[in-house]
Amino acid sequence: MALSKTERRQRIKNRIRKVVSGTAERPRLAVFRSNKEIYAQLVDDVNGVTLASASSRDKDIAGSEGTKSEISALVGKAIAEKAIKAGVETVSFDRGGYLYHGRVKSLAEGAREGGLKF
Repeated sequence: MALSKTERRQRIKNRIRKVVSGTAERPRLAVFRSNKEIYAQLVDDVNGVTLASASSRDKDIAGSEGTKSEISALVGKAIAEKAIKAGVETVSFDRGGYLYHGRVKSLAEGAREGGLKF
């Protein structure tokens, strides 16, 4: 039986989440990608709280011109900036079941440029 695209992604996501979890010192950088937008959150799974978030819908990023990959890099830099303000330097990257290329990869590289280590 063939799985739908979303069911397949959910299985991959569950497999990743068995290994990757966030703490207050090293939160999980979770990525969600829709057809138009991209979202990133820093999550402390121990306490169940989101420490910071950034998305392509934020006011400073939404007005930007460029491809979706270029905007993803801006989101990565924005989440890195917010993380450093919150006192976080290292994160564990959670690609959320998406392949590590394209928009997900450019978000990760943007976050690295912004000063996050993972």
